[in-house]
Amino acid sequence: MTEIQKELFLLKDEKYKDFHASLMPTADKNKIIGIRTPVLRKYAQELYKQKRWEEFINTLPHEYYEENNLHGILICKIKDFDRCINALDNFLPFIDNWASCDILSPKALRQNPVELLTKIRQWLNSDHAYTVRYGVKCLMDNFLGENFTDEVLQMVCSVTHDDYYVKMVQAWFFATALAKQYDSTLPCLTQKKLSPWVHNKTIQKAVESYRISNETKEELKKLKIKQYLPL
Repeated sequence: MTEIQKELFLLKDEKYKDFHASLMPTADKNKIIGIRTPVLRKYAQELYKQKRWEEFINTLPHEYYEENNLHGILICKIKDFDRCINALDNFLPFIDNWASCDILSPKALRQNPVELLTKIRQWLNSDHAYTVRYGVKCLMDNFLGENFTDEVLQMVCSVTHDDYYVKMVQAWFFATALAKQYDSTLPCLTQKKLSPWVHNKTIQKAVESYRISNETKEELKKLKIKQYLPL
């Protein structure tokens, strides 16, 4: 067992492990230590200050779920765009669950939206489900505000990966896009540009959103594809 693994086991919460494992059907429960995210973030900060983090993120694959989450948190601390992209490319193929994927939200990526968009296109074309999921999430995090264009919507419309967690993030993306860029996003539903499952899940998530008015929610409900049996 490595020194970092020993330190992580000192932070475990057995009750939290059982609860969290139930939310992670794709993760091996035997590889979940059981560490609450705020505790893991605090540990990551200590590791970063001690300058022990670079050796850790350069050693892949990891054995435990929390090691992957720790890895993701540390990537978010990288301040240089190119180094951050390189770290992501090295790490993404080893992700096997939605939580380790979604913890990635590096601020360094905001430095170069043009190059980032090119990289996201590569991620979206991957065969690896969680690389695709991260590509969609990265678009949601970085391109639904001042960097928004209709091309961003088309990129996510074009994703055809059949994995459940990819389809879920597509629906999350479009529900968020409806909240932030409603007029541009609505045609994706009215023109039925999405698969029936993603279409209906998008509406469900939008209706659950506090950022969308009740009046708009009622209009969105009318767009639901009927007589469609969800998976």
